[in-house]
Amino acid sequence: MSVDPLTLYKLMTLYMLNKVNFPLTNAQLSGFFQEKGYTTYIGFQQVLTELEETQLISYETIRNTYYYKITKDGVETINFFVNKIPVEVIDDMDIFLVDNKYEMRNEVATTADYFHASNNQDFVVSCKIKEGNATLIEMNLSVPSEDVAEMMCNNWRNASQDIYSSVMKTLMKEKK
Repeated sequence: MSVDPLTLYKLMTLYMLNKVNFPLTNAQLSGFFQEKGYTTYIGFQQVLTELEETQLISYETIRNTYYYKITKDGVETINFFVNKIPVEVIDDMDIFLVDNKYEMRNEVATTADYFHASNNQDFVVSCKIKEGNATLIEMNLSVPSEDVAEMMCNNWRNASQDIYSSVMKTLMKEKK
């Protein structure tokens, strides 16, 4: 018995989110579905909306990017229905995840966002590097303008590893 396409796309999304130990962005997920010709961008947005409404996935928004995670109910659902996904589709997803896992993990592990400070005209830039569920470093920096805040957020991904390394080296030095 075959599964209707919308249900299949939901199961595929749950499968992919269950296979990784980090959130996936809307662009990462929809990129797979479009690249492989499974569905359109609009069709995939319907899948995400319905999965979120039924609380099988959850999301967090950082600087207009949606980061999706599977919920406990989502894990139970995919474990029960994984056999409804055709083997060749599972192969497509597994190959995609193996080929892109490093880049996808790095993309979602390094985040930066900013917000208006509540007590004055400044902005606070929040920069973070995560590994799995562990936060490796998190910095909150007060800056004088939104332009500076946006620039810092845009530069964080490329500079984060150097900054993290510098902080670790500096803090691990023995005092003389």
